Amino acid sequence: MPVKIRLARYGAKKKPFYRIVATDSRFPRDGRFLEILGTYDPRNKTSGLNLNLEAIQGWLTKGAETTETVRKLIRNSSRSAPAGEENASASGRSPSA
Repeated sequence: MPVKIRLARYGAKKKPFYRIVATDSRFPRDGRFLEILGTYDPRNKTSGLNLNLEAIQGWLTKGAETTETVRKLIRNSSRSAPAGEENASASGRSPSA
């Protein structure tokens, strides 16, 4: 079961809202998922991105792959994170199981 971390689209027409989810790559874009890892609202530039970096790191250590868009969002969020939060996520520590 190849797991992907990707965007699932929600919201109304012309008003997109995305969930960042871990899902089996064979499932449809807006279909079944394993876990919600965050949200992304492209219309809200200041606080439109909420990520659970510990859960994302946990899935990555299990072998999940990210899409290019999600990879960019994670990279941008780690740049804008406060100093203490950035060091914890950049150290590569896996969450305790």
